[in-house]
Amino acid sequence: MDKLTLAEAERLNREMVTQEHLLIHAKNVSYAMGAMARHFEADEEHWMAVGLLHDYDYEKYPEEHLRHTEAPLLAAGVPAADVRAILSHGYGICSDVKPESDMEKSLFTVDELTGIIQAAARMRPNGITDLETKSFMKKFKDKKFAAKCDRALIQQGCDMLGMEVREVAELCIEGMRPHAEELGIAGNQ
Repeated sequence: MDKLTLAEAERLNREMVTQEHLLIHAKNVSYAMGAMARHFEADEEHWMAVGLLHDYDYEKYPEEHLRHTEAPLLAAGVPAADVRAILSHGYGICSDVKPESDMEKSLFTVDELTGIIQAAARMRPNGITDLETKSFMKKFKDKKFAAKCDRALIQQGCDMLGMEVREVAELCIEGMRPHAEELGIAGNQ
């Protein structure tokens, strides 16, 4: 395969990921990556596939995240460039692979950012369906809200991309919104 497909990413992910919240997170990142690909005029399905597979080994090896990713994915035929992109999302945390391409920088950034978006959407009666970027930014600036999501990492990623947090958040929200029902963030109206 010359690039990871969404169907192959889904198949590989199913082999390793069973916990509902991890599956939802993978989809959040995948849909956000699709929006980032549109922004960069890149291959949307390809970026979504890489996003979907980014936490391939996390459920089985949370303390050794990304140390059980490279060999099995390469053996499964995932192209080295796509494996590198997946490894780069843990840069400075559990990987020394520095994000270099727009895809890698986007994955590094949206991984944490989608967590705050999801949390913000869950607090709203209409979920993400009417979540505006300015409302999201208030939650982003509140360090106590979704406190486990690392704002410094998100800012670092945005700096790498040469974009404002607000711009990236808007793209992610747009990418996730059409899938609100599937992601459990459609609200309770």
